Parts: sequence; C-alpha cells; structure tokens
Amino acid sequence: MTSETSKTSNAHPRRRVLGGLLAAGTFTLTGAAATTASATPRTGSGPRPTIVLVHGVFADASGWNETIARLQKAGFPVIAPANPLRDLAGDSAYVSSVIDTITGPVILVGHSYGGEVITNAGRGHANVKALVYVGAFAPDEGESALQLAGMFPGSQLQGALLTRPFPLPVPLPDGTRDGLDGYIDPAKFHDVFAQDLPPATTRVMAAAQRPGSVGGLGAGSGVPAWKSLPSWFVIPTADNVIPPALQRFMAERAGSTTVEVKGASHVVMMSRPDVVVRQILAAHRATV
Repeated sequence: MTSETSKTSNAHPRRRVLGGLLAAGTFTLTGAAATTASATPRTGSGPRPTIVLVHGVFADASGWNETIARLQKAGFPVIAPANPLRDLAGDSAYVSSVIDTITGPVILVGHSYGGEVITNAGRGHANVKALVYVGAFAPDEGESALQLAGMFPGSQLQGALLTRPFPLPVPLPDGTRDGLDGYIDPAKFHDVFAQDLPPATTRVMAAAQRPGSVGGLGAGSGVPAWKSLPSWFVIPTADNVIPPALQRFMAERAGSTTVEVKGASHVVMMSRPDVVVRQILAAHRATV
C-alpha cells in the first residue's frame, strides 16, 4: 500500500426522422461504442481499455469530469453512464448492459455506491479486466451498503440524511406504493460529503444531488466480481461517508492494490483526480 500527501418510407414523418437518426447511430450507445472501439488508440499489446466510470448516490456523472479529461488526454476511451440509483439489481443490470456494447477490454471504476454496482455488473463479462474502487463499497455476497456502513465508526451520513417519498412503478408484494429517496441535508453537504472542495462548489452539488433509493442501499449484493478480477482501491483518509477503516477492511478482503490519500474527502475523484487516474493507469498496466 502506498500513501499520497495531498426504416420504412411510409412511416410517420417524425418516425422517419427518428429512424434516420437511429440508423446513423446518433441515439444508439451501441453505435457510439462501436465507433469508439474502432478508433481506440492501440499499444503494442492491443487496444486500450474503455474506462467505465460509475457514480454513486448524492452525485451524478459530472463528478468524474476531471478524471475523464485526464484519461481522454492520455488516449483512453471513457464512458460515464448515469447510474439509475433505484435498486442494486436494476442498477447493476443497467451498467452491465452498457458493458455489453463495448467490444474491447474494459476497466470498471466505481465511486461510493457505484462500487457496489461494479461489484455486481462486472460478473460474466470476459472483457472486464479490472475493478477500481474510489472511496467505495466493495461488498461480499449478501452484504448491503447500509449494513457495511455500520461496521466501523466514523460516518457522519446518518445524521445528515433527509428522505422524500416517491411513487413506485409497481407496488411491493406487501402493498407498499411509495419508496424512500435519501438526500444529504444541503446545510450539511459540504462537511459530510466534500469538505475539501470550496463551499460555492458544494452548494451547487447539494442542490443538484441525485438521491438514492433507501431500498437499493439496503439490498444484499450478489457474488462479487472482485473474487475473480484484480482490484485497486483509492481510500480518502478524511472520508466522512464511508469510514476509511471500512474501506481498508474491504480492500484487504478483496486483495486490492491500495493507495491512501491523506486529508481527502469522499469525493476524492474531484479533489484529487490525479491520484484516481494513477490508480486506473496502474490497473491498466497490470492487466495488459
């Protein structure tokens, strides 16, 4: 472990237009991925992997912006899909479907709850070469985010959570029609989630945060991909959401190559994207 200091012509006109766009690949992720794969920079050992970045709860894919810019500059194709944040099985199936559209090698990177998603979505894909956990959960079979979060002290999340009901598309077997979404109280967002970012930045993040379903956070994980794939971990030592002690436990259990970032908050990919990129590149070098 190392340490860091810092189709048809008779169709309705609107359908003909949409069909033409689809045929051109404008709205198809499959088409976009195929184009990316064919244009992928190559090394002596084959194509560079596509880096799939999966965000967690209380955030969106924009949290990866600095990481994406650095990876693209280094010549790597990148996809940062919108994690649905509804339920673990569905979220994992969605990310798995994104992987299905990529023909070349893939490195999966997950932040926070996104780590749970890649733990499940990474199974069954021969082209997934590595997992990178960034301030993330790496559950074993049957474990949930809520269960893991209580294993070690240090999280400030519980006292900062707000919940709002939302209608479920299909009632639960017990007749329940509403789910619960969890948000971080905007007044506590900076100190809990991203204390090493400017308050002006975290005020915007708090207003735009995407909630996570409490039911999804309480769902048990499946057989973990880290049991069959090599993994890397970035542990921010000032993480107030997922205790660093828990991250160390999960990283050691998974046999991960680990780097700790002193003083970094939960959103280490925003405050220290350089470290995150170095771990992704280390995973690439080790799995070429």
